[in-house]
Amino acid sequence: MQVKAKWQGGRAFEAVGPTGYTMAMDATANYGGEGKAATPTEMLLASLAGCIGIDITMILKPHLDVIENIEITVDGVRREEMPTAFTAATLTFKVDGEISPKKVWRAIKLGEEKYCAVSASLKAEITHKLILNGEEIQAEE
Repeated sequence: MQVKAKWQGGRAFEAVGPTGYTMAMDATANYGGEGKAATPTEMLLASLAGCIGIDITMILKPHLDVIENIEITVDGVRREEMPTAFTAATLTFKVDGEISPKKVWRAIKLGEEKYCAVSASLKAEITHKLILNGEEIQAEE
């Protein structure tokens, strides 16, 4: 896979990959950017959420008719010193619908451990939380 990023002036870049979709990126003001697009680190966390989200919807495909909503929030923790890499990320899955917690946890675990290329590419420690129908559900060990 190849992605090309072309400078747009200032700190802004526009990237395009094999799908042909463009992705705009810019730095925040404290790094000299104009803040007119997502930062690369925002895109990294969004990619993590999207990747595992796609995986869990594929795994839960037989049950999608009873799932009303899936939202994934990623809280990333970064180092203080340069490079300010992510050291940890917590993914919170908010799922609404008539599905057992065991099935959702299985999908999350499989997505994380077997399928999600983005999480496998990160050096950060990744943890998960599940909120099913408004109630936090602990993973079964």
